Amino acid sequence: MRPIYEIAEEIRRVWRPMYFGAKPYVEAMMCLTTADDTYICESGDSIVRYFLANAQTWRGEDARRIKKELKSLLK
Repeated sequence: MRPIYEIAEEIRRVWRPMYFGAKPYVEAMMCLTTADDTYICESGDSIVRYFLANAQTWRGEDARRIKKELKSLLK
């Protein structure tokens, strides 16, 4: 399993242009290692869930693979 910040780096690299609603969650994920971590007062788990909710328009092979990886990190 990759740390969440590595996944976020890949998202920033491959999702262009990124949907504006997903950007703040990707930025927050850059500070997370696992879904058990906290960013400010938000759990890593909920940050990943909010990202996934805002990434519904992201399509393609990279999107499917990365979303599946993120979902596997959730409780």
